[in-house]
Amino acid sequence: MAAHVSETLVLRTYPFREADLIVSFFTRDLGKLRGVARRARRPKSAFGSGLERLSHVRMSYYQRENAELANLSGCELIASQFNLGSDYARGVALDFFTESAEHLLPAHEPNEKFFRLMTAALAHLRKGGNVWETVLYFGLWSVRLTGILPELRVKSESAEIAEEMLQKPLSGLTPREWSKATAADLRRALVRTMEQHVERKFLTVPILEAL
Repeated sequence: MAAHVSETLVLRTYPFREADLIVSFFTRDLGKLRGVARRARRPKSAFGSGLERLSHVRMSYYQRENAELANLSGCELIASQFNLGSDYARGVALDFFTESAEHLLPAHEPNEKFFRLMTAALAHLRKGGNVWETVLYFGLWSVRLTGILPELRVKSESAEIAEEMLQKPLSGLTPREWSKATAADLRRALVRTMEQHVERKFLTVPILEAL
């Protein structure tokens, strides 16, 4: 059986057996999948640093029909988010992105627009983009792409920001002074919508709001 190769964002990993990892990963072409990375916890594994949180990789794997878990054989790193983790606020934003994708994305359903949203948000942070601007943009488009965007009852400034974000790429937004307070009502409304949709509280949100 030939290996399938997908452009992938690694969401989470969980220890499995003595040296393996269970990997939750989001592919551009096949959606969110789970697989076993054998011997990934050993030195000189075929995965290197490619299984770190939100690593952007080309993942090689075998997916048997009706199998719950794919068999991962290796990956090629495209972009690492390792340096973002050294900044606490950016690290919390990465955790929020990961948790949102894990809860909002159904398994085995391709969603290239959501994939592009995540890669754009990550690239913006790597280039020094503001955390609150990026989190809000990601939250707004996550709700939009999931099909659960409600009528927004927010302040006029927040509504204007939302309208612009729905029309322009993240890198093309009008420059402004961003802080935690900027469009906070919109950010919290979007989080409530996501939590209501998945029927659970997001663990990263209190940490984000404590920044």
